[in-house]
Order: sequence, then structure tokens, then C-alpha cells
Amino acid sequence: MSNPTPPICDYEGSDYQASFWDQGERAYEDGAEAVALRRMLPPGGRLLLELGAGAGRNTPRYQNFERIVLLDYSLTQLQHAQKRLGRSPRYIYVAADVYRLPFVPGLFDAATMIRVLHHMADAPLALRQIRSVLQPGAAFILEYANKLNLKAIFRYLMRRQDWNPFSPEPVEFVALNFDFHPRTVRRWLAEVGFTVRRQLTVSHFRIGALKRFLPTRLLVALDSLAQLTGDWWQLSPSVFTLVQASSEGQPAPPGAFFCCPACGSHDLDETNAAVTCQSCGCLWPVRDGIYDFRP
Repeated sequence: MSNPTPPICDYEGSDYQASFWDQGERAYEDGAEAVALRRMLPPGGRLLLELGAGAGRNTPRYQNFERIVLLDYSLTQLQHAQKRLGRSPRYIYVAADVYRLPFVPGLFDAATMIRVLHHMADAPLALRQIRSVLQPGAAFILEYANKLNLKAIFRYLMRRQDWNPFSPEPVEFVALNFDFHPRTVRRWLAEVGFTVRRQLTVSHFRIGALKRFLPTRLLVALDSLAQLTGDWWQLSPSVFTLVQASSEGQPAPPGAFFCCPACGSHDLDETNAAVTCQSCGCLWPVRDGIYDFRP
């Protein structure tokens, strides 16, 4: 492939679902995110793209969509999702690079990207790719890590951290882990053709002592109320943004689905074992029911 993409944060072989979510005392964060998704999800739809689906933690929450494409760069994470959700025709598992999405333009009527943008070394490029595969007017729910959170502001004012939470540029606090300023994210979204419809601030009470001593249901209920301030200010560590794709573009042609991520051709030959591009000759394997479009 020409034009190499930015570096990828690969969760291949990771026990992320078990260590971070199942055993990592994240019930409050998971519950708060479930509330935000319920508030922002469209009432239904035909085809939803879940970017960075991982092991399928959020996938059951998209129950009003006829079909869901679970996309992740890690094959093993998708295998965990497949084991959890099964091989129903409702689910399509795709291992691919978000910078080179293997779908025809205008395919999806909705998309979500939760806890993924913070791994994007080139977030605007990823957002452009996502916009290209959405239908005109499609809904996109984006969650991002907010550098302008109260803890970061306090630490900066107390001179306990060097980076400035008020400055617009992303901060890479660990390799391939970025926090973003809300104003910068909104500018990027506007530049690629999205209009912000709603913002929710999430995980206000992400403090170890509170999670140890207060019931999870209470914290989630309090967070649910605090989320409603999201259109006024964004000072929490996590921000959910509901945006709408512009009216430009056309829906995908009937029957079209995948395109070649190497050359962009729609002329593909698909079998149970592989997808072959008739234009450039690239062969993309299908591994036990998972399409593998990684370079």
C-alpha cells in the first residue's frame, strides 16, 4: 500500500475486556456510558457501524438496529465479541484500520465510536473516513477523552502537571493515548461535514474513593443528572457528542457493501474464504467468519 497510515494502537491478544471492564471496578463508568448512549441513539435504523467494537461490550445496546458491523483492528477482540454475541446474520465482524475503512461511501445510517478516538494519532483523518461511509443525514455518536476536565485543571493550576488543559492541541500523555480539547473536536467535526446536535458530559465521579464507598446505582443516577449540562460546559473526563452528517453525498448503491481498502475499488469477489479485489488483486481473508481487511 502507498501512503502509510498513522500508527495503530493494537489490542491484539489483550485481555482488555476482562482486566479493565469485568474485573477493573468500572461498573460505574459502564453504567454512565449506557445512560448516555440511550439518550443519543436514534430510535432505530437499518445498518450501524460500531467503530472500535472490541469484545462487544456496547453492542447489545444497539438493539433497535437491524444489522450491526463490529469493526476493530484486533482480530482477537472480535473473536471475543463473536463468542459473546454469536454468529447471527445480524452481526458482521470486520478487522480493519479506521484510517482505511473497507466500505463503499454512504453505506451506514448510523455509527458510534466509544473510547476509541483517544488512540487516534490523526483524529481528523479518522473522522473524514467515518464521514465518507455515512449516508447524508446519518447520526454519529462520538465519545472522546477531554483534556479540559476539572482534575486536569486543578493539577495544572497547582503546578502538578506540565501540559495546559486550556490549550487547543491534543496532549499525548502516554504513547498513543490522547486527550482532546472540546473546542478542537467540534472544529474537526465541522470541517469534515458534521453538525453537533447534542453533547453530554460523562463520568463526573470517576474517583476511586467515591466508587468504593457509594453504591454504583447512586453514582450512575447522579451522573445521569450531571450529563444534562453537557451543552453548557464540558469539564468531565469523558464527553459524548451526537452529530449529524451533512446532506451532501448519496447513499450506497443497492447491493454494494465492501470496497478494497488498498485501491478503493468496489469490484470485489467474495467467497467464504476471502474477498478478492478484481482491480488490484489484493486478497483479504475471511478468518472463521471475521473479515480481515488489515494491511
